[in-house]
Amino acid sequence: MQGRYFTLEQALALLPRLTELLTALQEARRALQAQEQSVTERYQRRVRGNGHAQGGEELAQQQAELAAGVEALKEQVAAIEALGCVLKDLDTGLVDFPALRDGREVYLCWRLGEPTIAWWHDLDTGFAGRQPL
Repeated sequence: MQGRYFTLEQALALLPRLTELLTALQEARRALQAQEQSVTERYQRRVRGNGHAQGGEELAQQQAELAAGVEALKEQVAAIEALGCVLKDLDTGLVDFPALRDGREVYLCWRLGEPTIAWWHDLDTGFAGRQPL
């Protein structure tokens, strides 16, 4: 694991910022998925039209916007990870904080929507191995 460890207090202090970042990231991802669906449908119409359908430039523009959106998502994930925590699952907003418990490396575990950090787990057990603090 990395060299930085969180105390419970340090991890708790990040929850407001993480809530903001994760909520924005989830919204951006949903918008990107809708945009991706639109691009896919346009592409399929072009293919069915043997490439002769109108809107090739528009499709190329949408593809470029989609690629830029993916890069923006990567930057948002990097901003979360730059805080020192580990984003485990974007869909549920699951975040782990490297910590020490009784001298061993563990994760403090939090999920978007939970009011506080009340769980921890060993490095190799994941969410299923969560135990109350």
